[in-house]
Amino acid sequence: MANNDAYLKVCLSKYKHRDLTARDVTNVIQVYRSLNFRVEGFVFNNGVRKDLLNLEGTIPVNYKGAFYNIPICIWLMDTHPQNAPLCFVKPTPDMSIKISKYVDNNGKIYLPYLHEWKANVSTLQRLVQQMIIAFGELPPVYSKPRNEVRPPYPMNSFMPQPSGYPYPTVSPPQQGYPSMTPYPTTSQLPYPSFGTPYPGSVNTNGSPYPGANPPYPPATVNPVADVAGGTITEEHIKASLLSAVEDKLRRRLKEQSQQSQAELETLRRTQQELREGKTRLEDIISRLQRERSELDKNVAILQEKEKELESAVEHLGEQESVDVDEAVVTTAPLYSQLLNAFAEEATLEDAIYYMGEALRKEVIDLDTFLKQVRTLARRQFTLRALMHKCRQKAQLAC
Repeated sequence: MANNDAYLKVCLSKYKHRDLTARDVTNVIQVYRSLNFRVEGFVFNNGVRKDLLNLEGTIPVNYKGAFYNIPICIWLMDTHPQNAPLCFVKPTPDMSIKISKYVDNNGKIYLPYLHEWKANVSTLQRLVQQMIIAFGELPPVYSKPRNEVRPPYPMNSFMPQPSGYPYPTVSPPQQGYPSMTPYPTTSQLPYPSFGTPYPGSVNTNGSPYPGANPPYPPATVNPVADVAGGTITEEHIKASLLSAVEDKLRRRLKEQSQQSQAELETLRRTQQELREGKTRLEDIISRLQRERSELDKNVAILQEKEKELESAVEHLGEQESVDVDEAVVTTAPLYSQLLNAFAEEATLEDAIYYMGEALRKEVIDLDTFLKQVRTLARRQFTLRALMHKCRQKAQLAC
């Protein structure tokens, strides 16, 4: 199959993000040239079948100083790269799957990189690199003994097999990283077989694996992986893991710091509001205390005035009669002159009023009314001028 861009775009015609997916696939197959792509049908556990792009081939994994080609297949969802792909180890007939925290009994691959897949950030090339590092630590397959016979899977079958075929179904391993993907899981699906042994049945030196000696022993390893033409040593892996952990811790600390800062800012605003409220309450209490003090003074003054009024009423009750002329006595001749002028002016005002009533009732004629009013008004003006001078002399309000 010719891996060219035109054919790749035809294969991705039903994908939502065709250009992004095509660029991602092109980048990974340029580095790992043993990977090929094709469109095949994939059946999920719920019976839904979709035509998905399948990347299959081998990836170089270093185990104890020797490089081995591990057969894998990567199914890209039609929403790639929004959702993580489905990855499987695809053992050849002379290989068996070794269950670990990275691979379950059906060959499905579990990696932190898949669990933390980020759209438009995670790439297939980086995913393969993570597989190489993980499989260098825990090999996903091992060579079967010569006397072990395993029934092959049906050709090109993706449907779940009956219970107990070829092995009892078990749940994915819980010691590693859980599968949390937004699309249907296929952890219990068998893998397609295409009739010929996978090209990963030989090592990179070209010599076949001996059938009785497992080329992938289940032991701890010192991983060294050949990626993109360069060598990743244990120090590189350690530095990469430390950097990833440091970045994650830094992000967590930044999130917690931002959350704490927001809570602290809220508490500061609340404290400021409480202080302002306390100041307002203290002002209100102070004002109420002043008003209460003034009210107490006014109550005391009113009580004194009440006692004076009661005393005056008792004094008036003891007198038999009151002389009107002697009821009001001034203390100085100026006040007496002011009092007499005021009384006379008030009588003139009453006289003018009654003269108007007499004219209205036609008791007097108009000439008489005008003559009398002119005389009374002249006298009234004189008395008002006199009262004004008396007030000025006595320094009273004018």
